[in-house]
Amino acid sequence: MPAASTTRPRAWQTDLPVLLIAIVWGSSYLATKGIARQDTVLSLLLLRFLIAIPPLAFAARRTLRTTTRRELRGGLLLGCILAAVFLLETYGVVHTSATNAGLIISLTMIFTPFAEAAVARRPPTPRLVGAAALSIAGVALLTQGAGFTTPSLGDLLMLLAALARTANVLATHRLDAVKNTDDAALTCMQLTTAVVVFAALTPLEDVSPWSLAAHYSAMQWLNLLYLALMCTLLAFFVQLWAVRRTTPSRVSLLQGTEPLWAAVIGITLGGDRLGWSGVLGAALVLGGTFWGRRAPKPGPPRAPGSPDRLVEVKPCASTTTPTH
Repeated sequence: MPAASTTRPRAWQTDLPVLLIAIVWGSSYLATKGIARQDTVLSLLLLRFLIAIPPLAFAARRTLRTTTRRELRGGLLLGCILAAVFLLETYGVVHTSATNAGLIISLTMIFTPFAEAAVARRPPTPRLVGAAALSIAGVALLTQGAGFTTPSLGDLLMLLAALARTANVLATHRLDAVKNTDDAALTCMQLTTAVVVFAALTPLEDVSPWSLAAHYSAMQWLNLLYLALMCTLLAFFVQLWAVRRTTPSRVSLLQGTEPLWAAVIGITLGGDRLGWSGVLGAALVLGGTFWGRRAPKPGPPRAPGSPDRLVEVKPCASTTTPTH
């Protein structure tokens, strides 16, 4: 397939859905605010994914029947990475401020170009690195209204979540086992694996998922449905679709606008105030993202014969069983 950046219409066809998902994820902070508690994170994640799976499984029912064992192993591996992303991110948000969380998770914009370059043995382009740095500076200004608080355990978890996001994007883009797998089928395998992980961990909480669901109000159920159908089902399907048609660095840059949209939604719906530093930060995020989208593909490999994709990783027996 030709590179997405060689033809402008094709690039926009891929980039626009990812940008829309960044907006959806930016709105997830407000949706999560009324239903997430420290002692219900696992139950919330389990409910969220259980709601998302049935419509996806129905849409992918035909391609799921033809899934090979090799594709299944790849889907399980990606599902474990996805579960780690959600666990680290959700617990991180619970244990730190929203300002810290939004700034730290945006480090994915920095991690991805360097990780992609390291795996492919290709130097990242100066424009791509500069665009990522510009976007990070913008996020820092954008979040200064509330102030960056003293680093905590939650900040460490968000840092690990940013690394896990990077691993998820890279593995999806480069894993040979799933490169020809149907998008809906692969997304279904990932979400199902994550459900197994969450279900295995929920006994650690005092509140069961069913008790939590029974005590939700109508508004809380609306928030849960929004998180399940828009922020999980649609968002990760679109991310999977896009990352296999463009580069991980472009996807991460576009998704890095998430804190910007969180601020915009907080202002319009939550009554927050941005301030001049926030306005400047928003401009830097948009400018960095636009600049990064126009960056050329990384240069040629440093060593001839370097593999362009990851070899298939054979998951161990604990692939569907969390170890933490």
